[in-house]
Amino acid sequence: MAMTVVRRDRGLFPKLRKRMRNSFLFVPFTGLLLGWFLATGVVQADTFIHDLDARWSDVDLADLWFLRSAKDFGAAAKSAVAAMSSAMLTFIGVVFSITLVALQMAAGQFSPRVLRIYVESRVTKLTLAVFLCTFLYTLRVQKEYTGATDSNDAVVPYLGASLAMGFVVLSLVLFVVYVHSTIRLMRVTYVMDRVAQESLTLIRSSAGPAARSGPDPDPQPGPGGTLVPHTWRPGVLQTVDVPRLVAAAERDGLVLHLIPRIGDYLVPHTPLFRVCGGPTPPDTELQAALDIGVERTTEQDLAFGIRQLADIAARALSPAVNDPTTAVQSLDRIQVLLTAFAGQPLGRAYHRGASGGVRLVETLPSWPELLDLALTEIRDYGVGSVQITRRIAACLDDLERIAPADRREPVRRHRDLLEEAVRTTAPTPQRAAFALQPDRQGIG
Repeated sequence: MAMTVVRRDRGLFPKLRKRMRNSFLFVPFTGLLLGWFLATGVVQADTFIHDLDARWSDVDLADLWFLRSAKDFGAAAKSAVAAMSSAMLTFIGVVFSITLVALQMAAGQFSPRVLRIYVESRVTKLTLAVFLCTFLYTLRVQKEYTGATDSNDAVVPYLGASLAMGFVVLSLVLFVVYVHSTIRLMRVTYVMDRVAQESLTLIRSSAGPAARSGPDPDPQPGPGGTLVPHTWRPGVLQTVDVPRLVAAAERDGLVLHLIPRIGDYLVPHTPLFRVCGGPTPPDTELQAALDIGVERTTEQDLAFGIRQLADIAARALSPAVNDPTTAVQSLDRIQVLLTAFAGQPLGRAYHRGASGGVRLVETLPSWPELLDLALTEIRDYGVGSVQITRRIAACLDDLERIAPADRREPVRRHRDLLEEAVRTTAPTPQRAAFALQPDRQGIG
């Protein structure tokens, strides 16, 4: 079965947004710059207030409510800002330590593929940025206390001390939110729900009813055509700029067939495109339409969500962990994704140009491939656990009931494989029958 989709990139500069989301540098550095410029502005404002107070001695600025406390308690404000500066440096160390522990735990107990969730966490980046901003701000404001030996000539940071206290309150609130968010990310059920939700969003956005209108063309490339090899740096094909490729093919009257799937690791000199109907577009134009990175992402990779959930289940079933309940929870989310795929057109995606003709053909995972990815490793690693085999049996029952008629044969094939594996390992027929009884909770 084929799929006709037209995907659009959201917003301007999608590659820049992606790099900012996957980077741990931009937001913290922004916090440092903000702290420096805020301190500069506040120091100038306090200096201006001090000059007014010195020039217009008949005006008692201390009577103003927002200046009185700072002027009456200048020494206390100096000590408070100094304490804030040193405390924020300690807080930064705590945040950094907690983040490293969370990353090590995720890589060791869940899967290295889910580390991106921690790297993309907005709460962690915002917390670190506010802490850095507060530290640099208080450090620079503190320096202004020693601007003169005479206390009457020294600039008292009226606004600086008040804003510093506000930053400390904001930092404390963000610290509580950060600890809550990190603890939640350490729970495997939350991580699995996050992966499943991202995949569901991608599945629903990749094949909407309006995008599938019209008859599907011949899914096979025509005879001949020119093969374009991959000649750039090796890496994982993460995203495809569909509008750019469609526009290039429409301009030259071509049909481009993207040979690898999104998520494939591209090795130099492997076939990348088959160009039919005209001359090959410039190599730089094709390169600009493909985003190649070091790992798979959830932006356009339909199968990556199942891959992550299967990895979590496989690690839970390893002898070192021996946690079949976590594998059952992973199977719960896998069944959600397979149910969403069951009614979706799969196989190939056809992207049409402005004239209505197909200009880009993209290979997608098929229904049998998705079933193999979702169940094969979990079945092989968990065949000795009754909890796993019963949960897989329940999953296959549900899929066979809801899947279209032309997709039920692969489900039956997996049922036969499950029965064969269980009967091979079970010591008695009674144990085999018990292990093959469908149960959505494994053993409850």
